[in-house]
Amino acid sequence: MTLIALKSVSHTFGGPKLLDEADFSIARGDRVCLLGRNGEGKSTLLKIVVGDLKPDEGEIVRAQGLKVAQLPQDVPPGLTGSVADVVATGCDPAIHEPHEVEHLVETILSRLDLDGSTLFETLSSGLKRRVLLARSLVGEPDLLLLDEPTNHLDIDAIDKLEEYLTRFGGAVLFVTHDRAFLERLASRIVELDRGKLHSWDCDYRTFLLRREQQWAAEERQQALFDKKLAQEEAWIRQGIKARRTRNEGRVRALKSLREERAKRRERQGTARIEIQEGDKSGAMVIEVRGVSFGYDASKPIVRDLETTIFRGDKVAIIGPNGRGKTTLLKLLLGRMAPQSGTIRHGTNLQIAYFDQVKEMLDDEKTVQKNVSEYEAIRVNGQERHVIGYLQDFLFTPDRARSLVKYLSGGERSRLLLARLFTQPANLLVLDEPTNDLDLETLELLESLIVDFSGTVLVVSHDRAFVDEVATSTLVIEDDGRVKEYDGGYTDYLRQRPAPVETPKPAAKADKPAVAVATSAPDATPKRRKLSNKEQRELETLPGLIETLEAELADLEATMADPSFYKRDKAEIGETAARAESIRGKLAESYARWEELES
Repeated sequence: MTLIALKSVSHTFGGPKLLDEADFSIARGDRVCLLGRNGEGKSTLLKIVVGDLKPDEGEIVRAQGLKVAQLPQDVPPGLTGSVADVVATGCDPAIHEPHEVEHLVETILSRLDLDGSTLFETLSSGLKRRVLLARSLVGEPDLLLLDEPTNHLDIDAIDKLEEYLTRFGGAVLFVTHDRAFLERLASRIVELDRGKLHSWDCDYRTFLLRREQQWAAEERQQALFDKKLAQEEAWIRQGIKARRTRNEGRVRALKSLREERAKRRERQGTARIEIQEGDKSGAMVIEVRGVSFGYDASKPIVRDLETTIFRGDKVAIIGPNGRGKTTLLKLLLGRMAPQSGTIRHGTNLQIAYFDQVKEMLDDEKTVQKNVSEYEAIRVNGQERHVIGYLQDFLFTPDRARSLVKYLSGGERSRLLLARLFTQPANLLVLDEPTNDLDLETLELLESLIVDFSGTVLVVSHDRAFVDEVATSTLVIEDDGRVKEYDGGYTDYLRQRPAPVETPKPAAKADKPAVAVATSAPDATPKRRKLSNKEQRELETLPGLIETLEAELADLEATMADPSFYKRDKAEIGETAARAESIRGKLAESYARWEELES
């Protein structure tokens, strides 16, 4: 059953059309991910779907009695009261009786692990987002609109949200930069590109491949068109022959080609971001010994932390909201003093800090003035005009001269990166850098961090991002202890201790226990998707195994020759040790291959 359909919908705010005769429909049970670059009009489309904005042209057909709820991208100002009261505003008094409202609120608070008595205004950004999510779900809508639902949510909350939405009976239309969330949830991908909506019935990886093929075909078609236009322009410049009566049709055709070329909209470019690398720091960057800290003596935020961060390490910090990830960052940087223990910094540190609330930006100044008060800045040893520099971060000259308070969330994140990278650094500190960035800019940032020769500290709930960039992960536990694991988030899941199960009480004698078959659904572990890092590892393992087997065969052939044992004793020992080492690597590679395949 179709819940809503947009037919030839167009809308603009004065510039190019954000929606250009767009067609789109969503049916009950659909889980549609809406993708598009920052500024393409995703939020505008959501406003049209929810009914907050009337399009300039086109028709919108809604199912009778359609209930639509929306999770906004930002927390509405002035929202106060208890969590239960805020959530209750998501119920329609015309539909639900007071006792029904109370039951619905209690149910959703339990599912999202929220305390209804807590005052909303005292909560962290992540918990406020979770309350707003509960408010959008409590009325049991037919269609749920989610604009960046994972922003500021911790990983446990994201897991709960994913579980809830996979069981949700209505339809979901969501915008996200979280690739793990997208891959688990989306049944269909719709991309908004230059005003047009393109639907893809496939997973995210397949979408990327097919989109590249579509773009390649578009480029070939445009190249042929431009070649024909150039030929016709050369012909018209020949002069008098072009004006003969028998060629008037060709002249009209040229005019039509020019009009078609003028209407063409080019794809938004990719940001050209560069990190200015500072001088090398010392080999040891931060050494932490026995550090504890807490605002309440009975509940420490950090307890007995021991770690050493070396030059080139990329350290991710993860943990539930409110557990002190930002506090831990400030302790590591020396901006807060520990209550016990010592923190020692290495030499020659040049720090660049990205704060999650973007307090460094002045809303009453222009984009340009937020980067520099001067017309020119020095980047990687070269002088550049600020406007030109900002164009690398996808700010047009007009946008660069607008006030920051008019920027979208993604534009604010890009501006903060632009400001951050005007100064050389050898220690990047990034507190939730992925919020609101489009996927293309996010993937570019990932590659820059991976290639950065300095040290990186990053707080993030984006599991795919952590998997791509982290060489180690610090996990803040409920009791304030911080445990360190090699690798990213997926590596942490594999290494962490298995949870201790509470033993079930013995069955009564008059009611013998019923054995549960091992084939029961709950007894079968779920097969999870591989991370990008694991996928690449799986692809390289066969080649590695083949190389090791070839080398082992050569060594064994050498050792099988009787003359081999007439060689120097040290050489014989080294060859035998090398063969044994390769056998061990082969066994490990086969075991890892089997693990990834399963």
